[in-house]
This record gives sequence, structure tokens and C-alpha cells, in this order.
Amino acid sequence: MLRRRTVTTACALAIGVITLMAAPTTAEADTGTTDAATTGSSVTGSSVTAIKPPPGMLDAMQRDLGLSADQAQARLLNESRAAAVESKLRKRLRDAFAGSWVTGDTSSTLVIATTDASEASAISASGARPQVVGRTLASLTAAKEALDRAAASAAPKSTPIWYIDVRTNSVVVLTSQPAEAEAFIAASGVDKSAVRVEQSAEQPRVLYDARGGDAYYINSSARCSIGFSVTRGGQGGFVSAGHCGNAGDSTAGFNRVAQGTFQASSFPTNDYSWVALNSSWTPQPWVNNGSGGNVTVSGSTVAVEGASICRSGSTTGWHCGTVQQRNTSVTYAEGTVYEVTRTNVCAEPGDSGGSFISGSQAQGVTSGGSGNCTSGGTTYFQPVNEILSVYGLTLVTSGGNPPPTGCSGYQQTFSGSLTSGASAYQPNGSYYQSTVSGTHSGCLDGPDSVDFDLYLQKWNGSTWVNVASGTSSGPDETVTYSGTAGYYRYRVHAYSGSGSYTMGLSKP
Repeated sequence: MLRRRTVTTACALAIGVITLMAAPTTAEADTGTTDAATTGSSVTGSSVTAIKPPPGMLDAMQRDLGLSADQAQARLLNESRAAAVESKLRKRLRDAFAGSWVTGDTSSTLVIATTDASEASAISASGARPQVVGRTLASLTAAKEALDRAAASAAPKSTPIWYIDVRTNSVVVLTSQPAEAEAFIAASGVDKSAVRVEQSAEQPRVLYDARGGDAYYINSSARCSIGFSVTRGGQGGFVSAGHCGNAGDSTAGFNRVAQGTFQASSFPTNDYSWVALNSSWTPQPWVNNGSGGNVTVSGSTVAVEGASICRSGSTTGWHCGTVQQRNTSVTYAEGTVYEVTRTNVCAEPGDSGGSFISGSQAQGVTSGGSGNCTSGGTTYFQPVNEILSVYGLTLVTSGGNPPPTGCSGYQQTFSGSLTSGASAYQPNGSYYQSTVSGTHSGCLDGPDSVDFDLYLQKWNGSTWVNVASGTSSGPDETVTYSGTAGYYRYRVHAYSGSGSYTMGLSKP
């Protein structure tokens, strides 16, 4: 089924002179490369290899750096080149090296700072821009280390940050009280001419992750376990058991650091609650698997009776069993709780509120039960979907992709199979011609547990170049490209894994 989609579009290359291009032959070899003109990259030469970025990186770069898809790809390529050039020049300059940095939206310019003006021409010849400065990186490092040594006794709370700034060839000290910072600098014995004080209100704090199954403390006394991370509007939080706390109660995390406040709670009749986190905590789509790792939550599809299910809690860790019966009523000393699910998973005090999960699907939060994890027992959980619905919460997951839809609605569909590392070309091992400008759309539906990618390629008169691609870490992709008339084909590539696929395409 179609599970994940990533869309990467490239702009059509504007050509000033229209020429008649020779049609490609079906035997034409695929270069496997992307034309720098279609990506906007300034990188040239065979020494730079385009490495597939991690899933979501290009999308995040576009969002957070204000880049287009082409600019994000070009930036990564330029930065890869810059790292190689910088390494060579650092070795050449030795003690005269004074730092390096890249500039521009696509990191198109590499600047190399040096104290040796005679090296400027060599730096330029390497494709970098030289900048002659007065202090070496080694001397700046020594100044910063002097501040580090003085910090144990002399650094005031108003002065929490200092760093080497190679762009200004100085050590920068950030402070809300310049006079206190000046005293700190003097006490360190550092050369004052190398240090620059900047006014700043920045007060760093340690950040923590909220994770299913981890402990939290209520009003500095009772302990329960986190169920699942959630959000409501822009507020992050987590769900847990209702008997763990009441609205207004404060919580502290596994490390006893202030964490949040109960927003709502219901017990008995129900056994659920939700806690809003403070800014020191980040809700994550994870459940503690009891062995130092995480199970990633991808949804909340209800498991059928008899299905395997596992529970994570702060007392007994990770234990598994099966779903016995849904829609169960259970009576505790405090009253009856309705519509919980009965399981043969064990639990003990302190596990309350912890995560029940089947595969990657969130199921519910631990309510109560009988027995223990030595002799075995029965445990009930409050279904998570009811909690989300009642409080208007959204489960934090690793998803964000549209639900499965398949490759329906396309003009043509094709099928095939691939082994890991292999490629196939569609339509039918050949190409198609578009006589007008317009939108090309492609869809790839691959088998589960593989990473298949989809590339739209255009003939440039001598070779095929990639003009659009879908390269997520999953089996399914879509691409959309607005292009001019010409010859096109799709390359289906098995990045990892093997199996059958279906591909759909539409053309202008």
C-alpha cells in the first residue's frame, strides 16, 4: 500500500536559443547524475558525490532557511565541496590558518581566513575567497580556553556564553551585564584585545524529551508513567492515567526537573488525563523499549482481539502479551471504569499511565490490574483514541504523510519488480515525448519495508538528466514537474530492498 510520499520539484531550465535535439535511443545509458543547471548547483567536477540526504532534511531546509528545493539541494552539494577544499587548505596553511565559513543562500562561497597574506593566491586558486586577518585560529582557541579555565570560579550568571567567531577574528562573550563580563575577562588573564563583549539576554537551559513509558512525579511525591506525546494547538504534552493526578497538579520528569501541569483528568468512570509540558520538555513520538532504545509511534489504529501488544512503564519496563477483550468494565476500590481493554500483560504500581502499543500503533494508557511481573497478571488500558477525542488532542507521530491511496487516477499505469540496487525505466523500458509545455506527474507504489525512489528524467540532446525526484526513506513516492516540450522517462530505483511495484504517470 502507498504509505509515504515525498515531492521534490525542479524548475525547468530556461534556454535562450531553441534547437532541435536528437531523439534519445532506448539503449542510451543513464548517467545517474543530476544536471547542475537543473538544480542550481555551482558544484562541478567528479570529486563531489551527491549523497542522498536523510528523510525530511530538504523539506526542513526549505521551511527553516527559506530556500527552494533546488537551492536546498545546491546548498548541500556546495557544502560537501567546501568541506573537502577547507580540509586541504587547512593542512597547507598550518599555523597561519584562522578559520573558514561559507556564505550565500546556497553556500556558494567558501571563505578561508589566514594570517599569511602570501597564501591568498593559493586560496583563490582552490576556488575559495581569502581573508587576511590578525589572529590565527590557534591563538583564538587559546584565548577561549583561558575563559574556560576561569569559568569555574569567575563566570557570573549574567555571562553564560562565549565562543570563537572566526568571521570577526575574535572571541565573543555574551552577557546581560557588560561590567560583570569585563571583570570575568580580566580575571581570566586573556588578552583583552582578542575578546569582544556583546549585550545579550540569552539564558540557555537544558532541554528534555517526553517519552512514553518514562517516569514522572506528581506534586513531588507519587510516581506514574507517560503514555503518549500529544499536542493541542501549539501546546505540547502527554496523556496518562486519570488516577495519577488532578487538574492543576504539577509534574516533574524522570530527572525531577519541573515538567508540566495536569490540564484535565477523569477517574473513575474513565481513567485518563493529559499534562501540558513546559518549554524545557519536547514531546517525542517514542515509547521506551526497556533496553535503551525507542519504538517510534506512527499512528493509533486499534489492534484486533488476539493481537500482540506491549506495555512500557517506569517500574517494570517493557512487557508484552495479547489483547484479550475490548469494551471491558473493571471495578476498583475507587469505582468502576468502563470501556477499557483487557490484556494478559503484567504491570506493577508506578506503571500506571504508561504506553500500550501494538507494532507502531498506539493503543492506550495503563489503568490497573492484578498480579505482577514475577508471577504474571492481567492489566487493563484506557484506549488512547478516546482520550484524544475527548480532549481535542493530536497524537505526536513520526508520520505527516498522507494516508494510503495507491497510484490511481493516472493516465497510464505500469508494473514491474526490482532487486536491491537495480533500476527500471517506464514507460515499458522506453520514454515518451511531450509536444507541449505542461505538468508531468508520477506515482510509485512499492512494497512494504523497502526504500524505492522515483526520478523523472529529460533528454538534453546527449544524455538523460534528473529534473524531479521523490526520494523519501519509504517505498512510495510522487513527483510533479512543470516542463517544456521534449523527451521524458521515469527511473524507478530500488535504493534498498526488493519486490514488485506499480507506477502511474500523467503527461501534458
